[in-house]
Amino acid sequence: MQADLDQTLAALADPVRRALVDRLRRGPARSGELAAALGLPRPTVSKHLAVLRRAGVVEERVLVDDARGRSIALRPQPFAAVRSWLTEVEAFWTDELAAFKRHAERSRSPK
Repeated sequence: MQADLDQTLAALADPVRRALVDRLRRGPARSGELAAALGLPRPTVSKHLAVLRRAGVVEERVLVDDARGRSIALRPQPFAAVRSWLTEVEAFWTDELAAFKRHAERSRSPK
């Protein structure tokens, strides 16, 4: 699981790849549509999509009306793993801050 999370976070570290993910949140799209939406050359978008695909963030789907055409869609699993990890980190810091608050309140109370 940690390796998958590492791959996902590494893939999302690039602003172009995050922009692709943001566009794909509205629904699947062809790579040419993604290139046009981001104002980038198709080869550049293809390279970024390859990174996202290897990390499991996106997948290609055959278009229903055109068996030769492909669309790119987000996969929910990597985002669920990131969300789970962030929840654990948030819980840790919530506990740490609560302990610090208790300590600070004890230190301020008159003896």
